Parts: sequence; C-alpha cells; structure tokens
Amino acid sequence: MTISVGEKMPSGTLTTMTADGPKPVSTDELFAGKKVVLFSVPGAFTPTCSMKHLPGFVTQAETLKAQGVDTIICTAVNDVFVMDAWGKSANADDKVVMAADGNGDYVLSLGLELDARGFGMGKRGQRFSIVVDNGVATHVNIEGPGEFTVSNAETAVNQTA
Repeated sequence: MTISVGEKMPSGTLTTMTADGPKPVSTDELFAGKKVVLFSVPGAFTPTCSMKHLPGFVTQAETLKAQGVDTIICTAVNDVFVMDAWGKSANADDKVVMAADGNGDYVLSLGLELDARGFGMGKRGQRFSIVVDNGVATHVNIEGPGEFTVSNAETAVNQTA
C-alpha cells in the first residue's frame, strides 16, 4: 500500500557516507522532530535525475531551509558509494543528504517501488517527493511514468512555504 498524506512514515534504514565510511541511519532518527523533504530518483547519474531533480534541490536548499526544512534527503536504490559519488559530482555537499536504499527495502515499505527490469535497471524506486513533519507525511508527490512535474524542488518550496 502506498504511503498517504497523514500517515506516519515507516521505520527503515538508509545508508549515508561519512568520513569513517558507510553508516546506516534509521529513518526514525532522520524524521523525528524535524521537517524533512525526502525525494527519490530511479537512479543516480541517470539523465533527468542528474540534470534536473538533484540539481533543483541543491539550488533550492537555502530557500527550503529558510522555510523551516531541517533536512533534504535524496534517496535511490543504489549503493552508498554511488550515492556519495553522485552527491559530490552535483555539489550536494551539506545541502542534500545522499541516502542509499541499496536493496530498495525503504521504497518497498513506502509502496513506491518501480520495476525497471525492462530498462536493465532491476527493481528501483519511483520518482517522488514527500514532505515529512515530525515523522508524518504532509505532502506525497508521485510522478507518473516518464514525468517530472510534481516531485521537483519548486513544488517542495511551494508546499513548505
């Protein structure tokens, strides 16, 4: 079942890269007591994801944080090393947390998995964004196949204003 507005975000684990190497982080820790924008892309370094989705959040990070967003998290069903390299290449630095969902367990718990085997990409996450306030989804924006209109940074800016 797909996560809906008003529902508590499911518990899970994502992985981030630290100076000491990969670190598992619980989503409860990421969302508790914070306003968070979580967005998912089908794959790091893929065209729309690299040219529009992640760069939009990097560019709008200051605006979102000025509007009370504590953390912006980008996730994908990629390993933590790929997510780290992609974040560095996009200058995400301290603006966007790059969080790997290596096996796709978290997108599955959200009901937002994507079967991309037809493109040779295996199981992935759909393109979406969720505004989370203290662990509860306040906005859920899920893209249709091949679309990029509702999960972008501009939508998040409007939803957190």
